[in-house]
Amino acid sequence: MTHVVTVLALDGVLPFELSTPGQVFGTANQADGTLHYELRICAPGRSTTTSAEHGAFRIHTPYDLDGLADADTIVIPAHSCFLTPPPGTVIEALQRGAERGARLASVCVGAFTLAATGLLDGRRATTHWQYADELARRHPHIDVDPAVLFVDHGSLITSAGVAAGLDLCLHLVRRDLGAELAAATARRTVMPLQRDGGQAQYIERPQPPTDDTALQPVLHWMERHLHQPLTLADIADHTKVSVRTLNRQFRAQTGTTPLQWLLRARIHRAQELLETTDLPITHIADRTGFGSPTTLRHHFTRHTGTSPYTYRASFRQRR
Repeated sequence: MTHVVTVLALDGVLPFELSTPGQVFGTANQADGTLHYELRICAPGRSTTTSAEHGAFRIHTPYDLDGLADADTIVIPAHSCFLTPPPGTVIEALQRGAERGARLASVCVGAFTLAATGLLDGRRATTHWQYADELARRHPHIDVDPAVLFVDHGSLITSAGVAAGLDLCLHLVRRDLGAELAAATARRTVMPLQRDGGQAQYIERPQPPTDDTALQPVLHWMERHLHQPLTLADIADHTKVSVRTLNRQFRAQTGTTPLQWLLRARIHRAQELLETTDLPITHIADRTGFGSPTTLRHHFTRHTGTSPYTYRASFRQRR
């Protein structure tokens, strides 16, 4: 059955974030030639104008707010008037969507619109780091985390600014269709599959240097040696720098530590093996460097919110 993704375009919507869901979910359709997603744009009155600061133009769409009525996923991108509470009709439409089980996902300051529904109260959420304090001030019942790319509660997902919307949509493709199709989608859109929700929103040096301090070679080396019990000293020796320098370079270029990056890479590898092979959990633990099923279960459950067995059964059922 085709999954209906509806993008809510309020006045002043940012063009890039309006188009992000169509780019990612549409590419997922192309990746294997199957119509997995039906894409819609809906707007109050079937018409909206994009943000003037980002190149204003008028959009006319066949869908009013009634386009949310049967959506499986509702994406709420940023718009320039996000500090003004959304109309009551918009709030009610989003609340009705949540009540019937639709998945609601905000991009950047679209979190303010989602927060206005009350659905995020008592939950952890994120938005663009520049506006995180304002979101927390206006909605004190939300646990606002400004340091992550996205927060996934299953049916409610919030993401950080601009490019994090790509990460969010690719994450949803992976949830819906599995690692193989998500990887194919990432390749077609020329974006990395590695970034996950827990990664930092921004890093000290956005443009990694092109000299010998760049980490790309060591990241590839770590991926090839995930099955080995790598230590900080091992990684530093391979890179021919001190442990202190290694930590500093990782923080500056990836926003995390070498061991945290390694842990996430191992979990991603475990997800791929669970989705695409029949290997026993013991073998997967060996191949991903966790050493034992107990250690794999501990880290996997902490990171994904589910056990390896449940994760495998869920993705097998979808496939």
